[in-house]
Amino acid sequence: MIQLKNITKVYKNGDNNLFALKGINIEIQKGDFVAVMGASGSGKTTLLNILGCMDRATEGEYIFDGQMVSGFSNLKADLFRREHIGFVFQNFALLKDYTLRENVEIPLRANNIPKKKRNALSDEILIRVGLGDYIKSFPTKISGGQQQRCAIARALVTGADLILADEPTGALDSKTGQEIIDLLKGVNNEGKNVIIVTHDEKIANQAKRVIRLADGKII
Repeated sequence: MIQLKNITKVYKNGDNNLFALKGINIEIQKGDFVAVMGASGSGKTTLLNILGCMDRATEGEYIFDGQMVSGFSNLKADLFRREHIGFVFQNFALLKDYTLRENVEIPLRANNIPKKKRNALSDEILIRVGLGDYIKSFPTKISGGQQQRCAIARALVTGADLILADEPTGALDSKTGQEIIDLLKGVNNEGKNVIIVTHDEKIANQAKRVIRLADGKII
C-alpha cells in the first residue's frame, strides 16, 4: 500500500546541510499497525510529516496505492491529504471555543460537505469513540483522554485510509493511554493503516511492527 524508496530529507542551515532522514526504505501493507521509535532528533516527526504530505522529501519516492505522491503539486498533495490521511497529535489540537461536533467537522468543512451531512457524520463518529454524551460539550469541559478520543474522531470522520498519530498517549496517564491505544487498535482491525510515533516501549510492543530510527536512519 505504501512504499518509501530512498527517502532523504535535508534542511539548509546557512552553508550547512542538516540530514533529518538518510535513505529511508519502508513498505507498509494494507491493515498494518506500525510504531516508530527513536530518540529526539532521530527523524521520527520528519518521517511522519512526509507520510502525511505535510512536508516533502529532498530525494526519493513516496508511493501510496500506486500513486507517486512525491510528484504531486502542492494543491494535489493537499487534496490527497484531505481524502486519505487523518492526524492525531499529542496535544490534541482541538479548538477550545468549538464544541466536539464542531471540532470533528473541521476536515468535512474543508471538503465542502453540506452542514446536515457534516452533523450526521460527526455525531456518528463521536458516538463510535464513546463521546455520544458530549457532542455539544467544549474541550475544556472534558478529560484529556476524552479530548484525545475527539481528536481520533476528527481523524476518522473523512474515512481516511491512513491514521498518523504523533505521541498520542504522551500527555495521558498510563490507563487512559492504554484506552487510546485500544481504540487505535480497533481502528486498525477495521482495515485502516495506523502509524504511531512513541517513546513508550509498552505502547510500541502492541503494534504489529516497530521501526526504530537513529540519526535519520532505520536501525
